[in-house]
Amino acid sequence: MDMMAAVVLIVALFAVLGAGMWIGLGLLAVGLIGMELFTSRPVGDSMMLTIWGASSAWTLTALPLFLWMGEILFRSKLSDSMFRGLAPWMDKLPGRLLHTNVVGCTIFAAISGSSAATCATIGKMTLPELKKRGYPDAMAVGTLAGAATLGLLIPPSIIMIVYGVAANVSIAKLFLAGVFPGLMLAGLFMGYIAIWALFHRDQVPASDMSMTFMQKIYESRHLIPAVILIGLVLGGIYSGIATATEAAALGVAGALGLAAWEGSLSWQKFKEGLISACRVYCMIGLILAGAAFLTLAMGFIGLPRHLAEWIGSLHLSPFALLMMLTVFFIVLGCFLDGISMVVLTIAVLLPTVEAAGYDLIWFGIFIVLVVEMAQITPPVGLNLFVIQGLTKRDIGWIARAAAPMFFVLMAAVLMLYAVPEIVLWLPSRM
Repeated sequence: MDMMAAVVLIVALFAVLGAGMWIGLGLLAVGLIGMELFTSRPVGDSMMLTIWGASSAWTLTALPLFLWMGEILFRSKLSDSMFRGLAPWMDKLPGRLLHTNVVGCTIFAAISGSSAATCATIGKMTLPELKKRGYPDAMAVGTLAGAATLGLLIPPSIIMIVYGVAANVSIAKLFLAGVFPGLMLAGLFMGYIAIWALFHRDQVPASDMSMTFMQKIYESRHLIPAVILIGLVLGGIYSGIATATEAAALGVAGALGLAAWEGSLSWQKFKEGLISACRVYCMIGLILAGAAFLTLAMGFIGLPRHLAEWIGSLHLSPFALLMMLTVFFIVLGCFLDGISMVVLTIAVLLPTVEAAGYDLIWFGIFIVLVVEMAQITPPVGLNLFVIQGLTKRDIGWIARAAAPMFFVLMAAVLMLYAVPEIVLWLPSRM
């Protein structure tokens, strides 16, 4: 009976997603099929209570606010200012201005929370400039695709909020846990660029800047708005003055203030940003509601317990379990977006993960890293589609350019497994 239920639900899930149904509605439909066929529970009452519970959690309030903050910044002049402030400092590094992709994404990730928004904003800033200066297209595009995934790892992160709600762990601690891994991953990306540049000196254009140290300091004034906003959002959380939701509200107020100060806040852009944030949040909210109902249905049927028992019967070591989950999420990422992956699988996997002895904060950062891999793998790599919109290049060519970044992300996963304190040290001090 349990095997039949599992087969029916998996077939139904692939059928509704393959038919092009919205993911949230598809998850609701599969949950409805499971409840009707394999349980005697009242479906209507269960669906109503579950959807209300999934949609009304106070923790989720931070999500639309961070989305709105990212939309405001996306439409502001902040990206142009960031390039002017960063370029003089990157010019002497191996790889020169290719590092602006990584450093720009690192800074913007700390005030955005979205990989796609980071990719689009920094891409609009760096790709035309790098092309104009003669940098190889493949390296410019590949490093952007990889570095933009920092939008998910460096707090504030949309997917960390979703995981925190799904796994019932502290979002503030998750944000703290993402700081060092995010900086480590940025360092790995920059290290890859430097090594590539040392072996391909002929492909790196000569320096076209000549500035004194004080001139570089003066140009750095363009980074002040981003630093102020990062201080408002992350400083409020880490100091304990503000919760994640309150910090998100501060971030929105700060982004509106910066956009107004720069002269880029018009009524039209205000409306566009608000409408776009509402659309994205409604999509995420529908996915969360559908996944919550499907999780309830699977719980009534007993699938999570049986899956945990099956994995336990394999007697895998913690490392083997981690590698199996990595492959599982990479394959799943070929068909689903990151948020859908998290809400669809976390409730099923948590018992097994806890039994293996993994800390749920550490596991959340691991999930974010493997979801980052999915952002740059076809056919549903969101960053690939964003870059395709910016460059009009073939999606296969973009995926090949981003392939080295996939292996950098894999190296980061192995490093976090070997040294879990990279993740856990900062949250333990909270």
